[in-house]
Amino acid sequence: MKDIMIKVDNVVYEYKSYIEDKMVAAVKNLSLEVRKGEFLVVLGHNGSGKSTLAKMMNGLLLPTSGDIYVLGMNTKDEDKIWDIRQKAGIVFQNPDNQIVATIVEEDVAFGPENQGIDPKEIRRRVDEALEIVEMSEYKKHAPHLLSGGQKQRVAIAGILAMKPDCIILDEPTSMLDPTGRIEVMETIKKLNKEEGKTIILITHYMDEAVQGDRVVVMEEGQIKMEGTPREIFSQVDKIKELGLDVPQVTELAYELKKEGMDIPEDPLNVEELLNLL
Repeated sequence: MKDIMIKVDNVVYEYKSYIEDKMVAAVKNLSLEVRKGEFLVVLGHNGSGKSTLAKMMNGLLLPTSGDIYVLGMNTKDEDKIWDIRQKAGIVFQNPDNQIVATIVEEDVAFGPENQGIDPKEIRRRVDEALEIVEMSEYKKHAPHLLSGGQKQRVAIAGILAMKPDCIILDEPTSMLDPTGRIEVMETIKKLNKEEGKTIILITHYMDEAVQGDRVVVMEEGQIKMEGTPREIFSQVDKIKELGLDVPQVTELAYELKKEGMDIPEDPLNVEELLNLL
């Protein structure tokens, strides 16, 4: 257990559907371990249960049955819930819903202030967090004047200032333009590689998924595929059966192979395809 950040143990999550007037399982008998320092990507289309899983990992939702442990702490333990949320911070889809202050640096300070951290330490944490996400020059700006990508980086800085070991990102780029998506993905990779943070990225963008260490594909509340990006995306037909796409470059190589071209492995990005060709 020493190197396990989050352990999901045979978890079920049910909710009441008012449309069908019955209980519906969003997550079914799911087990998963996330290692410390890992960059895990969770894929799946809408309704597959991936956002429910994210909220359970942070203790925002509690499993109907089964258990989730964050650094050995059970999310069902009410005495530990604030410790859990400090260790595993969550960033949501819409940055506008997460920003609470009228000045960037005050927004980043909000979390540590609520934790009762010493003001001098808060100042240090805010400066450090904004430096990491490359938003220091905007610290006196009003958040509503920032671009979508910049707002999301401020939201990430707000989580960072609370010193989590793990950051869960629930489709953090889905409301951003292509430039904002690139900015946020660069920040996420930096947090993982340079800051040593465990990253759990929930996305439906394949070009983001290829950047992780491991990919889990969810469908109807269960894990249907698990492996490295290369292992997952080499199974083009299976991915498509699950209603998902593969990266455009992988798709191109797949079509070229069908036409008889000898491509020894499945590329995940343009550079790889060019080298193979």
